Amino acid sequence: MSERTLYDRVWDAHRVRTLPNGQDQLFVGLHLIHEVTSPQAFGMLRERDIEVARPDLTHATVDHIVPTDDRSRPYDSEAAEAMMAELESNVREAGIELDDPTTGDQGIVHVIGPEQGRTQPGMTVVCGDSHTSTHGAFGALAFGIGTSQIRDVLATQTVAMEKKAVRRIEVTGDLGEGVTAKDVVLSIIRRLGTDGGVGYVYEYAGDAIEALGMPGRMSVCNMSIEGGARAGYVNPDETTYEWLRATDAFADDPERFAELKPYWESIRSDPDAEYDDVVTIDGSAIEPMVTWGTTPGQSVGITEPIPAPADLPTDEQDVARRAQAHMGVEPGETMQGYDVDVAFLGSCTNARLPDLRAAAGVVAGHEVDESVRAMVVPGSQRVKAAAEAEGLDETFREAGFQWRGAGCSMCLGMNDDQLEGDEACASSSNRNFVGRQGSKDGRTVLMSPEMVAAAAVTGEVTDVRELPTVEVEAR
Repeated sequence: MSERTLYDRVWDAHRVRTLPNGQDQLFVGLHLIHEVTSPQAFGMLRERDIEVARPDLTHATVDHIVPTDDRSRPYDSEAAEAMMAELESNVREAGIELDDPTTGDQGIVHVIGPEQGRTQPGMTVVCGDSHTSTHGAFGALAFGIGTSQIRDVLATQTVAMEKKAVRRIEVTGDLGEGVTAKDVVLSIIRRLGTDGGVGYVYEYAGDAIEALGMPGRMSVCNMSIEGGARAGYVNPDETTYEWLRATDAFADDPERFAELKPYWESIRSDPDAEYDDVVTIDGSAIEPMVTWGTTPGQSVGITEPIPAPADLPTDEQDVARRAQAHMGVEPGETMQGYDVDVAFLGSCTNARLPDLRAAAGVVAGHEVDESVRAMVVPGSQRVKAAAEAEGLDETFREAGFQWRGAGCSMCLGMNDDQLEGDEACASSSNRNFVGRQGSKDGRTVLMSPEMVAAAAVTGEVTDVRELPTVEVEAR
């Protein structure tokens, strides 16, 4: 097993005891909750007359069902209103802080934690959402958990888990023009498979990873779960610390920052740490990536041909045939020129301020193709306000995009933001499963924000490197 890695150190620091079933009971440093997966857990506590153990280490927001257009209460959706009211009641009774849309701090749970400085190196972070792996970008161990585990964390501030093996993924070299963190992680999943990470956590390293800013690192860690890994993380460094210094947690408390930094430094993996597996990927060989199928692992570089099912491993061939039939693509073709009906910029993978800036640089001076319905959904109210302060909203609106409120939106289609019929969507989100965006016949093509912007203005999947881009300046 691995030794002297960040994973080993943080795990050991948070282990309360080893349980009779062999699992370790871990103390949880930050528990994030939202409106969809927490109501049942609170109900279980009430049935047992148990109070929330550490409301001070629990933080709530609304993201999955909250509307991104009309937010007046009650919501038009009875189900959304009921979930919202239930969360409000639960957190009020427990004394848990809630970022609702009236606060200016509401947003996707994996956006607000990092931007407020709640997510910190060396923490254990859990949430009833699979993409909790996002927080590993800060050198935290971050896990998605189920409803019964949410109950356990609310009741005890601990969670029971089995320790995993550690795979180090080194992405070497410099990324090329038009290549982003999203392309890096799609390349990793394509190579290792959607179940290649089962039994592992991923440590991301190498020059290409270290060169990424925190938003890019979050994008990579966010999709660890799509590759089957239990979690993903990046060792903290000066890029991490620069982000944290500016957050609510430390901007007015430099002494606390100075106190914590030695611990953050101490948890980094040793140069001679032992790993259960090491994979090296040439970052300079990665090009803008797009998915051709119905899993994040079914992807190609924008200039590469779609594979023939017969050329894939035997256990992937039937899935590939069904995916190609659903998407209406043919082996040997490239995804360039694939018609899109919808362009979605958003999700916990790619809805932070740098994502919107980069997409706006592609959009500036263009108009959304008349055949495309395009929307921008910022990851949080803070991201939305910062983007508006820079005039990014005007850039998008002038081009023909809808500028929405913060939330998960069309990533999973739990509100009114959904595909209709067999619409094809160029999406900056993390999953392209059949039915994921609200229609069982809908077709989702995953790509970077810049690639989504290019598809929006051309009406088809387009190599963003072929479009002129500008650096959008604040107005």
